[in-house]
Amino acid sequence: MRNYIALIHKEDGSDYGVSFPDFPGVVTAGTDLDDARAMASEALAFHVDGLIEDGEAIPEPSTLEAVMADMGNREAVAVLIPLKTESKKAVRLNITLPEDVLNDIDAFANAHGLSRSGFLAQAARRQMQAENETFTVQRNATANG
Repeated sequence: MRNYIALIHKEDGSDYGVSFPDFPGVVTAGTDLDDARAMASEALAFHVDGLIEDGEAIPEPSTLEAVMADMGNREAVAVLIPLKTESKKAVRLNITLPEDVLNDIDAFANAHGLSRSGFLAQAARRQMQAENETFTVQRNATANG
């Protein structure tokens, strides 16, 4: 299990804010230190799941030395947050598609802020879920019929 450094910040009159140097833009907050740490764990897992779904790379955790070398981080408290997500290793594959279909996939993915891999993974999951739901409905109809 990988651990990522989270920085906990506290200003007067505010909750405890949490940010991740390895994931710019991923922030959360908690009413106390324990809540901030729990929220950090959820935010990290949610963000990494999204990266995996989109076929994006997950960065290696930075060292504490590297994080604290940034003077802007020195007023925060650094804590380790374990990445609690299924480790879904991305696997490179080679497929063959008609050129026009590939062009349509790329255009759709780009228009929706997805990578090609992310779109194909999302489309495959949706298709499998739809097929499973149809099968369940048909099986229940047969059993009740």
